[in-house]
Amino acid sequence: MGDVKGFLKIKRAAAQYRPVCERIKDYQEVALLPHEQHSKEQASRCMDCGTPFCNWGCPIGNYIPEWNDLVFRGLWRRALELLSATNNFPEITGRLCPAPCEFACVLGINDDPVTIRENELAIIEYGFKKGSIRPMAPKKRTGKKIAIVGSGPAGLACADQLNKAGHNVTVFEKDDKPGGILRYGIPDFKLEKWVLDRRIKILEKEGIGFKTGVNVGSSGRLSLQKDFDAVCLAGGCRVPRDLRIDGRNLDGIHFAMEYLTNANKKYFTLSAKNKKVVVIGGGDTGADCVGVANRQGADCVVQIELMPQPPECRPKEQPWPKYPMLLKTSTSHEEGAQRKWSILTKKFIGEKGHVKKIGCVQVEFSKDDKGCPIMQEIPGSGFEMETDMVILALGFVHPEKNGLLDKLGVEFDQRGNVKTNENYMTSVKNVFSAGDMHRGQSLVVWAILEGRWAAYHIDKNLMGKTTLPKI
Repeated sequence: MGDVKGFLKIKRAAAQYRPVCERIKDYQEVALLPHEQHSKEQASRCMDCGTPFCNWGCPIGNYIPEWNDLVFRGLWRRALELLSATNNFPEITGRLCPAPCEFACVLGINDDPVTIRENELAIIEYGFKKGSIRPMAPKKRTGKKIAIVGSGPAGLACADQLNKAGHNVTVFEKDDKPGGILRYGIPDFKLEKWVLDRRIKILEKEGIGFKTGVNVGSSGRLSLQKDFDAVCLAGGCRVPRDLRIDGRNLDGIHFAMEYLTNANKKYFTLSAKNKKVVVIGGGDTGADCVGVANRQGADCVVQIELMPQPPECRPKEQPWPKYPMLLKTSTSHEEGAQRKWSILTKKFIGEKGHVKKIGCVQVEFSKDDKGCPIMQEIPGSGFEMETDMVILALGFVHPEKNGLLDKLGVEFDQRGNVKTNENYMTSVKNVFSAGDMHRGQSLVVWAILEGRWAAYHIDKNLMGKTTLPKI
């Protein structure tokens, strides 16, 4: 490393954000890009570890110590080469990834970890700023045609890798623009869509074809298995987990993805303006809904979660370098929201067909003789909460099966996801699957990895061998 004692001289500097009073008025990105000198100083904190566990913590195996050292020494172009070798879309992970690498950072054992995610974003944005990232179309084509169904992070990563191998790749997307959940499930204040469009334009110039507004599951004109040598199913995990309790049929109760998509498409037919909003679900998607509701002018926003409040410090049962379940306060929470934990929603109460209250009870958790958690309602703790709008942010259960998956006849695993063998091939020959559709609801960085793995096996299956990296 350039400065083996950098971590002793420089302390971790927290990410900088636009002032709440300013950003709450728009949907522009809340995070501020760091200056080059700031990134160099923070990169100097990366130690000369004997075993860099950040590589282990990062699903795609980023060369983190190496490009941190290069940033510290001002060798940005070389750092960009190393970063791009393992990550197809650093400008996306640098904004959205929860950074499991940082929780595996060796420095984090007794100090604050290195700002790995911010350094990653600094490298890729430096590359765009300096014009170092340009379309690089393959010099030779194999003549093989591959269809990618779904243009989320897994589908885009798979398409990018297979295109680099020289195959003719076509990405099919049922929405009007490519990007999948990145475009319509992530608010602009976390990922402005020009960032996504910038990358997609490069992929197009490199030779990847995009067919939008095409639902291949309902199209009688398109035969994937007939028209293509291989197919990769990367349609995500889109069936939301519901809350089937009394009053669920009342108006004013919406799934989180329905609400976020409506906002991202600028429809605003599901506006929270002047409403008392309750978000059920304490995860990142719920926090995104909080941020949108605040920007739409909600009177108040309450986010409730069934599980107990996570600890602020790493618990003993989740030791380093594992990813710990800690209390996470997002930028959306800072903008205004009340959070409640250990709350079970029992019923929705309405007037004239519209939700007006929710009936709740507090719960507590214990463990049985086998160590399995047991949830119990606390007697006498029931209460009601006024609301005009309820958003269900309870996650997803499995991919949509009606349509393409049923027509193809692929098998499903015990959780209802598309089942594959170790080579990412489904039960149908030359039909592969990757991302949340195969793995289940997960992180953007895992989706990218799955796309890369699927591409590796598709190329090897078609050509007998492959030069694509597996990670």
